[in-house]
Amino acid sequence: MEDPVLAGLWEAVRQSPDNVPLRESLAAMLLERHLYRDVERLVREGLERDPDRPGLKVALAEAFYGLGRFGEALAVLDELLEGDAAPARAWLVAARCHHEREDPRRAGTCYRRALALDADATDPRLEHLARPRATPPRRGDAPTGTGRPGDALRRPDDDATFGADDPDDDPLLEFAQGDAPGGRFEPYVERSRITFADVGGMQSLKDEIGLKIIQPLQHPELYAAYGKKAGGGILLYGPPGCGKTHLARATAGEVEASFLSVSISDVLAMYVGESERNLRDIFGSARAHVPSVLFFDEVDALAASRRDMRQSAGRQVINQFLAELDGVDSDNEGLLVLAATNAPWHLDAAFRRPGRFDRILFVPPPDEEARAEILRVLLRDKPAGDADVGAVARKTKDFSGADLRAVVETAIETKLRTAFKSGVPEPLSTKDLLAAAKAVKPSTREWFKTARNHALYANEGGLYDDILAWLGIDR
Repeated sequence: MEDPVLAGLWEAVRQSPDNVPLRESLAAMLLERHLYRDVERLVREGLERDPDRPGLKVALAEAFYGLGRFGEALAVLDELLEGDAAPARAWLVAARCHHEREDPRRAGTCYRRALALDADATDPRLEHLARPRATPPRRGDAPTGTGRPGDALRRPDDDATFGADDPDDDPLLEFAQGDAPGGRFEPYVERSRITFADVGGMQSLKDEIGLKIIQPLQHPELYAAYGKKAGGGILLYGPPGCGKTHLARATAGEVEASFLSVSISDVLAMYVGESERNLRDIFGSARAHVPSVLFFDEVDALAASRRDMRQSAGRQVINQFLAELDGVDSDNEGLLVLAATNAPWHLDAAFRRPGRFDRILFVPPPDEEARAEILRVLLRDKPAGDADVGAVARKTKDFSGADLRAVVETAIETKLRTAFKSGVPEPLSTKDLLAAAKAVKPSTREWFKTARNHALYANEGGLYDDILAWLGIDR
């Protein structure tokens, strides 16, 4: 039977959606009843109206904790804990999350901070962390154990947290210095300032991304009518320097979503299990900022075929990546995953399954119109006079955006040599740019030599038909 008190509060929230204190009261009652998904929905709507409300952030973190999504809970609390206004409840939730993630040092720090703010903010499971243990002996100190077997061999982290009286070892300093809770990697969340209007050409790619990513966010009611959710994954592949990263950033700007760019160095770590934990935290941060675009550059380094791996560590990273894409323990609605690679043939086939990277889009070198637009952008702040970018675009077939940048830089260097002799700087001309275009060789041709073999002899299910079409090869 439905609780009449809860039903009344839900109705009151519907009648007064901007009443944030009312939302907090309802969230507290829902948390008492362990209705965590209801809390998440209720609080997310409230944060859209008041994104800096501490009570709503703590309630959302508590809901994530109840759902076992500890990384997401810490991501929500991150900014709050760095300030001076974090309530005791926020520190208590952070302590519980660190405890579940087997990080007793940070769990103890957060729990003691919670107790310092409110003596009633207790948790029986964390009571052993309530007092800072004695600072462990530093290297070279004589052991000071109690005589129990193993005292001299016990590592400091086995059963002790660093003493808060020692400023060099106080974990709170790490918070003050901006480290993310848990000491894990937290990707930089930005708001992209570019949109599709800043991307020359690529109209078919824009249309495909629009259907998969942009339209579901702009017209959720239409997609809901067909039972489709906003979110999903798109893999961009093609020669290097052709604007895959630029297109991903423009996608985020088009829908005014958070943009998180991740490289291989942000994920891979030297210790076993740390890479998988980094992936969990990265996806957790992206889910905490939905709608968001999570972009993986050179994804083939993280998602290489498991058939080529001899060590199990790499396989575990791939398995974790697949689990995050599937949203096994979390809801990926509103999370848009874009990835770029120059070598799609090295990717594990499991990533191409529907629901993961179910759209694989070829990003070719820019066409003539796009090359002209790229040249205009590159020359925007240069003394280019009345240079005919159209004429240069016609002479730079197969050039990537990076190649076109090299053309402009080469022309500038030639002009500088002349200016050093004459002492008079002169603007770039069409002739200068055409001469530079002859000196620069398009880098994409080498890539197409390799891609051609894969498209002809390893084209499973027509995956590389776009490459064959670009090369003018009929099959």
